[in-house]
Amino acid sequence: MSPLLDFVATHASRQFAAGGIVIEQGERTGELLVLVSGEVEILRDAVRVARATEPGVAFGEMSALLGGPHTATVRALTPAVFSVIEQPREFLTTHPEASLYIAELLARRLDALNKYLIDVQRQYQGHDHLGMVDEVLGALMHRPRSGPAR
Repeated sequence: MSPLLDFVATHASRQFAAGGIVIEQGERTGELLVLVSGEVEILRDAVRVARATEPGVAFGEMSALLGGPHTATVRALTPAVFSVIEQPREFLTTHPEASLYIAELLARRLDALNKYLIDVQRQYQGHDHLGMVDEVLGALMHRPRSGPAR
């Protein structure tokens, strides 16, 4: 079970019916949500990119950390319950174990993306239209930090 569940047990919860939008891509809620129960899908530009059922999965972490809008839509596939963290930066600062969990989650996603892009690069090696893949890989590996979002 996710260690996040222990840290969010005292936070308010929010329920969503099947089909309900939990987070809308492009909106700014300023919240970090942690799945307590249910099944959700993650959509990017209306394309399903993942499904989540495991309690303790976090949503809204990129928006909270980068200070921008949500990068994906999260929709409940079954009735779902989330713990809501309204001040995510403060929460992550005061709970280093939760911060480490979020960092590991983001590192796993980045690692999977890198592996995927390298696989695409290998498959199309020698083709001229891979400039974009090279640029994305370069940016992922060497992107300078622009400062913390506040």
